Amino acid sequence: MGAWNRLYGARGLLQHQSVVPGPEGVRALLSAAAESGQGSFLTVLKTFSDMPSPGLLSFPRPGWTLALDFPGRGEATLQLLERLDAVVLAQGGRVYPAKDARMSANTFRAGYPEWKAFSAHVDARFSSGFWQRVHSEAA
Repeated sequence: MGAWNRLYGARGLLQHQSVVPGPEGVRALLSAAAESGQGSFLTVLKTFSDMPSPGLLSFPRPGWTLALDFPGRGEATLQLLERLDAVVLAQGGRVYPAKDARMSANTFRAGYPEWKAFSAHVDARFSSGFWQRVHSEAA
């Protein structure tokens, strides 16, 4: 039981988690995943309330959050994740940056328009690889 990670093999997994305003977005995400032929071994669906979040870069917003785990299959998986990002943005949602390893600056900026206000609080001497990636691409 303690070796669940072996399910994904040596290349591991990539998780895509996002929030979209309604169930039509969830259907669109699941359809895109199904069309790719890549199955998610673990899928989690939850709803968020309409309570506003005070943080500039808070992930929760009213709607449905969907997490999908995909075995790492190289470029095919990366292309699928880009497709899922496009679906999320078309639905007016956002991708969860805390679980991201490859989100583009454009996807981040579209989902988190408050990123510029947040950037004033970042210490350039102490920032994450994620922030350096999405900030430098978006500047």
